Amino acid sequence: MYPQKHRKRNTAAFTFLAYFTLGAGVLLFSIGLYNASSLQLNEKGYYIACMLLVAVGAILTQKVVRDNEEDKAIIEEQEREFNLKVSKVEKETSK
Repeated sequence: MYPQKHRKRNTAAFTFLAYFTLGAGVLLFSIGLYNASSLQLNEKGYYIACMLLVAVGAILTQKVVRDNEEDKAIIEEQEREFNLKVSKVEKETSK
């Protein structure tokens, strides 16, 4: 009868850290590729693949943030429904 308690899957610090990591990773890889005149083409491809993995990590973090917002809306709706049920029961018992 009680509303389910949902726990957020990540914190604000985790979200900040994920976006900071994305920015720092892309920046550092880009600087490394720009200054790497002695790297072979396959080595540069490795660094580009790493940049893509960092971008995928950011996309996944965005999904978790969106899911947390949806969880927040679900929790609010459940609490609202629970409060309505409790108020109806209180009204019926007071009669």
